[in-house]
Amino acid sequence: MIQGKRNIYTVGQINTYIKNMFSQDFLLRQLCVKGEISNCKYHTSGHIYFTLKDASGTINGIMFAGNRKGLTFPMKEGDKVVVTGSIEVYERDGKYQLYAREISLDGEGDLYRRYEALKRELEEMGMFAPEYKKPIPRYVKRVGIVTAPTGAAIQDIRNISSRRNPYVQLILYPALVQGEGAAASIVNGIHALDMLGVDVMIVGRGGGSIEDLWAFNEEIVARAIFECETPIISAVGHETDTTIADYVADLRAPTPSAAAELAVYDVQRFLMDLQACENRLNRLVKNRMELTKNRLLQYVAKLKYLSPENQLNGKKQYAADLEDKLNYAMQGILTEKRHRMELLAQNLDGLSPLKKLSQGFSFVSDMEGKNIHDVSQVDVGEKIKIQVLNGCLEAVVEKKEKFRRNPS
Repeated sequence: MIQGKRNIYTVGQINTYIKNMFSQDFLLRQLCVKGEISNCKYHTSGHIYFTLKDASGTINGIMFAGNRKGLTFPMKEGDKVVVTGSIEVYERDGKYQLYAREISLDGEGDLYRRYEALKRELEEMGMFAPEYKKPIPRYVKRVGIVTAPTGAAIQDIRNISSRRNPYVQLILYPALVQGEGAAASIVNGIHALDMLGVDVMIVGRGGGSIEDLWAFNEEIVARAIFECETPIISAVGHETDTTIADYVADLRAPTPSAAAELAVYDVQRFLMDLQACENRLNRLVKNRMELTKNRLLQYVAKLKYLSPENQLNGKKQYAADLEDKLNYAMQGILTEKRHRMELLAQNLDGLSPLKKLSQGFSFVSDMEGKNIHDVSQVDVGEKIKIQVLNGCLEAVVEKKEKFRRNPS
């Protein structure tokens, strides 16, 4: 027996063939699958990866970022959903998975449509506008709470408030927060606490399904929050839960515990801030006192400098300095004149007749005392006087002779 030749295919060819089979199946191209969400991951690219499971099996799913507009709620673990999309093969891994185009909560599609319709209506009316939001007082004395009297929400609020500031009064209005009559009960609680005049109000409850939280999506609750004179903090469900009340309220808290943190100021932090302000004030006062003291000392010094007594003392000192300068100048002039006089005295001494006489010279004059320095001034026989060092002689000129000087 001759064995026929076998056809051998690559893995890629097989995956492509299976993918084509899936794409040609009309049912797999457009179907709705119901199940529970697990392993839900929001990728940084914007894609959402998840696993859809039920009691009999699981299937991997993905919603691309471009289809996220078909998701009207924050998908999380445990959600019961209906996924609309197609089953396709990912050729690289050879695995099939569910490609989601729309995802809605199982049995809650009508509620979400009502939620979105009311949200759009109230938003168009301006009830979400930030200009209508009232500021939350920083330091409150009385906090009103509209929630169920039992449950984790009120206990969390009490614990947080007691820890942060045991002096703040909590006033609870025990309201229905789920089921028939819950919306009206919440509205009554808001009106009652608003009339009581609390400083701030917390309206909320713990987490739950959309049906459990639906009372906070009712229009009458939204209008009661909007019309309330007291600032309201909404605290409905968990951080991922968002209700109409959250949009209308003056401030949204992700949880009831967070609402208590926002409403009740930390008294210890307040005391620390107060101490810091006191220290800062003391530093400022001390600095201002030092500055004023220095300025006063400057004024005292300036006043002392400008006082008449100081001015007079200054003038006296100035006059004394001028006197010293004058004396010094006069001493200089006297010294200079004395030196010059000594020089002139020396010169005069050199020209003194007495000194000449003491050196053996004599002074000859006529009888009238007129100096004779030329022979032509006297005649023979005329009397003359001869002055010597220690006396005077009279003589008669007996002869006179005039010398001839050689011209030179």
